[in-house]
Amino acid sequence: MPAQPDRGPVDPAPSVDPAGLPLEAAGSAGAAGPAAAAGPAGSPGGDSRSRAFEALEREFEHIFTQFRRSAMANASQVSAGMLPGAYKVLTTISRIGSATLSELTEILLTDKGQMSRTIRELDERGLIDRSPDPCDGRSMRISLSEFGAHRLAVTRGEKEHELRDAMGRWTVGDIVRFTELLHALSRGLTPRDP
Repeated sequence: MPAQPDRGPVDPAPSVDPAGLPLEAAGSAGAAGPAAAAGPAGSPGGDSRSRAFEALEREFEHIFTQFRRSAMANASQVSAGMLPGAYKVLTTISRIGSATLSELTEILLTDKGQMSRTIRELDERGLIDRSPDPCDGRSMRISLSEFGAHRLAVTRGEKEHELRDAMGRWTVGDIVRFTELLHALSRGLTPRDP
């Protein structure tokens, strides 16, 4: 038998049952098998499915909390006292190149008043430039200033490897599968079998 690649320390107790459910969520599914575990609420495996969803929701809550914490740290690193919402606007401007206030409002699903205040804050911090929109003289196009691009690059450079480090012991297959599952979830699709 060929040697298995080193995947680092192994948990003393597996966290999933053979059906792929977290043990705390699996309940009696192990005895009933994967078919019962997949049943809708009210069916023999409904309780196991509900517990699996509850476990998934807890993990998403944990990820969202980590994301908010990271966004707060990133915002503060770009400019002391900057709020995460302003950081999100700044990174959006960086990603799309330039935009009008109306375009940013639509992209980020916020109201114009809030966006206007955020743009004013970013402008006061020297992180953005404004120039007349060549297609509409009444609008201004908003882009990163040289200083804003520099501050964002410094912040991103220091955070760049966090995800790679966190998933450093994952196989490429695990990363690809995780990406496929997230893609299906975010678009309301049913994931295809691995």
